[in-house]
Amino acid sequence: MTSIGADKEDAFGHLPQDLIPYGNLKPLGVDCPMNPQKTTFALFFGNRGFFPASLISEARETLPRVLKEMGHDSIMLEASLTRHGAVETPAEGAIYAKFLKENQGKFGGVILCLPNFGDETGAVAALKDAGVPIFIQAYPDDHDKMGPESRRDAFCGKLSITDVFYQYGVPFTIRRPHTVSLTSTRFKENIEYFDSLCRVVNGMRQMTVGAIGARTTPFKTVRADELALQRHGITVETVDLSSVISRVRSAPSGTPEYKAKWEQLDAATQWTGVPDSARDTLTKFGVVMDEIINEYQMDAVGIRCWTEMQQELGISPCVVMGMLNDRFIPSACEVDVANAVAMYGLSLASGKAPALLDWNNNFGEDDEKCILFHCGPVPPSLMKGKGQISDHLIIKNAVGDGKGYGCNVGAIAPMAFTFSSMLTEAGRLKFYLGEGEFTDDPIPPRFFGCAGVAKIERLQDVLYYLGRNGHRHHVSIAPGKVMEPLAEAFTNYLGYEVAMPQKAFSCH
Repeated sequence: MTSIGADKEDAFGHLPQDLIPYGNLKPLGVDCPMNPQKTTFALFFGNRGFFPASLISEARETLPRVLKEMGHDSIMLEASLTRHGAVETPAEGAIYAKFLKENQGKFGGVILCLPNFGDETGAVAALKDAGVPIFIQAYPDDHDKMGPESRRDAFCGKLSITDVFYQYGVPFTIRRPHTVSLTSTRFKENIEYFDSLCRVVNGMRQMTVGAIGARTTPFKTVRADELALQRHGITVETVDLSSVISRVRSAPSGTPEYKAKWEQLDAATQWTGVPDSARDTLTKFGVVMDEIINEYQMDAVGIRCWTEMQQELGISPCVVMGMLNDRFIPSACEVDVANAVAMYGLSLASGKAPALLDWNNNFGEDDEKCILFHCGPVPPSLMKGKGQISDHLIIKNAVGDGKGYGCNVGAIAPMAFTFSSMLTEAGRLKFYLGEGEFTDDPIPPRFFGCAGVAKIERLQDVLYYLGRNGHRHHVSIAPGKVMEPLAEAFTNYLGYEVAMPQKAFSCH
């Protein structure tokens, strides 16, 4: 993440990693207090000189006010530095480009506002090196104000700007409708979309993911190409599991970090029948993971969660992983680094905690429902009430009773969600995206772990696509329907490949 001063977050809502209060986090409930902050925007106003100055003046007052009402900070060029505080000529564009450079790191996206036609040469000079997503908004004309003293013609001017940006290879974002009033509901919906997109782009351009332990030996399904990730700005830092085990064994009890972690774990779930020794080890593991994440500046992690954890420490790390997810540090099972990346993108887009699940079971004969499941790393904020910590009822067949406490067993709450996964192939990052909803359908009796019944339109097409294209059995999810801003962020700005099997559509 970008290094910033100790007194403030950056424009994307990120705290410096060395300031994240790992040992002092409040217990996390349904409303997670650490969701990503809203993007700060740089505001650009396009101009054509023969249109009235009042149109620019009105936009300079309205746009920052509307954004503030939505919870967004903004910065804009002083009105005295160019004609009316807008940009028309290449010379004015150079002034605006200097303004962006001087304020680099203070904004996560640019809103290009067209109160009138705007000038494409000034706009491209100003924004061709902006380095962040650009959203182009054009004012609508009123049919009773089409005289020369009040008409705008931004409808036409927007096409001129998109044309020239396309010629220059400057990525930009446009939404429907083509023209939209700044005070309309549709404009606010567009800004919500753009905010999600900006968080994804800026968060993933310089991402660090931790591989805690070697890839789980039997799972070739989770292999990923570190060089392909690095070429897309994603660094993988590896930590040997033996060092983690050693640190847990030597970690002291009674420290402030230990006490805070114990309280967080106690508040997150139910511990009836769990041996104190397992709770103690899980608490120490949580403290050690916080230390490692801080040391290596990790944004997400993939953890080798079996069977050495059970054999050497007598725990399953699931509940700690779920709580990391609730703190927006995605934690993927079985060292699935690729899905840790997908989880991070989902959480940035949705502003909610992510989870990693298995495509696990059919749901009777319903072609559009299935059971998504994992042993217990679902974040508490996504569960239907508190879970219950249990032994790992599957792994105990291999390691014995009482050596796998830590699975947070329960049910996933009903909600709309977006799903994704990623694989690397020939230097490319290949994602799929889709949307569905967790229903209130009951899980079959004696079903182990944390699971939910997912209703997914065209589920059979999705599963067919996964099978034909080498995608893994894991799927990342986060609440909300954010497939579209994710798809644009991934393809238009980050250079990933995306398929959307529900739409039978792929983009590069």
